Amino acid sequence: MSGMQIAPYQEFAREKIGFEFQNIDLLITALTHRSYVNEHKKSVNEHNERLEFLGDAVLELSVTDYLFNNHSEPEGILTSWRSSLVRTESIGEAGDRLGYERLLRMSRGEKNGSTRARQQILANAFEAVIGAIYLEKGYDAADEFIKQNILSKLGSILESGSWRDPKSHLQEVSQRIDNHTPVYRVLEEVGPDHDKIFTLGVYVGDKLMGKGTGPSKQNAQQEAAKAALITYDEQTKKK
Repeated sequence: MSGMQIAPYQEFAREKIGFEFQNIDLLITALTHRSYVNEHKKSVNEHNERLEFLGDAVLELSVTDYLFNNHSEPEGILTSWRSSLVRTESIGEAGDRLGYERLLRMSRGEKNGSTRARQQILANAFEAVIGAIYLEKGYDAADEFIKQNILSKLGSILESGSWRDPKSHLQEVSQRIDNHTPVYRVLEEVGPDHDKIFTLGVYVGDKLMGKGTGPSKQNAQQEAAKAALITYDEQTKKK
């Protein structure tokens, strides 16, 4: 890459990460999707999946270390908090906030992909950048990056209760209030077999409490459960 092509990556590193890379190729690779390599086989031969593998491990260690040393809750709760912090949605949003997308190298097809695919690519890139920081500056620098961009969101996650599994939480609420276990039913399926979108409703007794849409029935159930919890919350506020 020419100096002009490299410059935006160093500017990003200075502004968003806090230092310039001695080996800027690490950051560029971290922001290179497999599909870009497939389209530029003669000039590019490395994508971000190995760095993603490394960054995923560093991310989990950093979050685990922080939770263990700063909170005394039981293992099960800490595991749920960690899962909420490192799930695709959370780290994808972090990548979006940092402005990864303008520097991501990917194929034309991936650029025009679905919102779900974009979020996954951003999440993978976020982990790959952690891997690049680890190789460039070591664990402490990667840990600080994670604290600023992931662990800083813990307070809002705990306040909103979003760390709790929506389906389990809904079952607790519905049994306590209505003495019924939620039942999930498919309301609609659209799209080809390889890219279906499901809409499910969750019923408590014979009442539809929420709807959810997603790329799998499980995902749609989670979204329906979230909607039902909002319904219960609104009902409680009215009383």
